[in-house]
Amino acid sequence: MALITFLSDFGYRDHYVAAVKARILQLAPAQAMLDITHGIEPFNIAHALHVLGAVYADFPLGTVHLIGVNDLGSPKGNWHAARFQGHYFVAADNGILALLTDGRPDELVTLTSPEPTPSPTRDILAPAAVQLAAGKPLADLGTATTELYQLLNRQVRLQDHRITGHVVHVDHYGNLVTDISRTAVEVVGHGRPFTIHFARETVRDILPHYQSADPGEAVCIFNSQQMLCIGVNQGHASELLGLHFDSQVDIRFPADN
Repeated sequence: MALITFLSDFGYRDHYVAAVKARILQLAPAQAMLDITHGIEPFNIAHALHVLGAVYADFPLGTVHLIGVNDLGSPKGNWHAARFQGHYFVAADNGILALLTDGRPDELVTLTSPEPTPSPTRDILAPAAVQLAAGKPLADLGTATTELYQLLNRQVRLQDHRITGHVVHVDHYGNLVTDISRTAVEVVGHGRPFTIHFARETVRDILPHYQSADPGEAVCIFNSQQMLCIGVNQGHASELLGLHFDSQVDIRFPADN
């Protein structure tokens, strides 16, 4: 039986997480489960996408990822199960699967749902996750489809001498995760020096970790997903720099002589 991970915006104060787990254990008492987090900001697809996208590939192939975020937020009232890169995902059709798979899951079905329910994660998504974890074919869970609700994500802009990206996540420490990858910097830069511009700050180096700078100084690193991040050593970068989700970040390279 495969592992089920659980990600939600249910928080930690109420019974909602326990109710979903109880349903899973009713259906499969020996089911292995692991929480990713239940601290996703309510209804925040971008937050859920960042967290899940950063970690799902670290789990064994065949893992089933149960996504209880904005689970009543499907414009058409649909819920999906998808296979992508050797993993399975069950979620409301609220845009997260389209963003996670770039609109191209390897396989996708619309789940067959019972009577209307105020708790789709417990009553629709959790049973589907259990069936997938037990080895049931995805095609047996519903009707094959290619239609996903699409959300538009900002795209990194690459020019000869400039990369323009944006903050896509502010983590627990106030560090700012951007959508600028190490690969983009290397492809555009060709080894040239560069300056990173954000708020009123300019940084000229990417350091190994946040503590490489003096306390209170702004610092840029590549995280474990090889994405450019901005922090303040021993400080809350978002508050100190006045940067938040969607704030612009530029990397500028000198023009060739």
